[in-house]
Amino acid sequence: MIEIQNLAKIFGNHTALNIQSLTIQTGECFGLVGNNGAGKTTLFRCLLDLIEPSTGQVLFNNQKVAQSEHWKAYTGSYLESNFLIPFLTPKEYFQFVANVYGLDKPLFEKRLESYVPLLTEETVTSKKYLRDLSMGNQHKVGIVAALLIQPQILILDEPFANLDPSSQMRLKKILIEVRDSANTTILISSHDLNYVYEICKRIVILENGAVIQDINPLESSLEDLEKYFSIE
Repeated sequence: MIEIQNLAKIFGNHTALNIQSLTIQTGECFGLVGNNGAGKTTLFRCLLDLIEPSTGQVLFNNQKVAQSEHWKAYTGSYLESNFLIPFLTPKEYFQFVANVYGLDKPLFEKRLESYVPLLTEETVTSKKYLRDLSMGNQHKVGIVAALLIQPQILILDEPFANLDPSSQMRLKKILIEVRDSANTTILISSHDLNYVYEICKRIVILENGAVIQDINPLESSLEDLEKYFSIE
């Protein structure tokens, strides 16, 4: 379970985040949507202890993320290309992640093989450094690395950005399979309302750093979600 308590992040005179209370249950597939500057990435950075909130705290399974390292062992995430190690090839990077999380070679290779349709064989076997790959292929490497460890908590910021249509469809299928087959808590932020609506069982709209709406897709249509962002 993820608990957010009185969480705020202020940059100068700008309040980027202001969430009084938000709880994401274990196994929940949670979607975060909002326009540019709404605070989505800032929230994810606070969740992962990448930036220090101005006030408040985040708890994973009753442990404060700012005061513990334990949660890192069961959390997979990808927010941007800075998460990658640019001077490694894709295969070297995957092996690095496997080593960090203690995956033996047979298990690592079995899991990686299952993601080849998303990565393409060329990306897996590429001798190029990650820094020399296209943005889309970098994105796929980062997402697969987060999935390789089969995390209890999976956090992905704009996972469909920079992906070609076929890769978007493959990623959607993978995330739905993870959602339905594992007790994984999934957090996804995206500008693509269609994918969020199809994948997530709960959707929160963020505006100016605050929660504006908390939506159950079973009770609301995609049109209801789109209506919030419509231009009159």
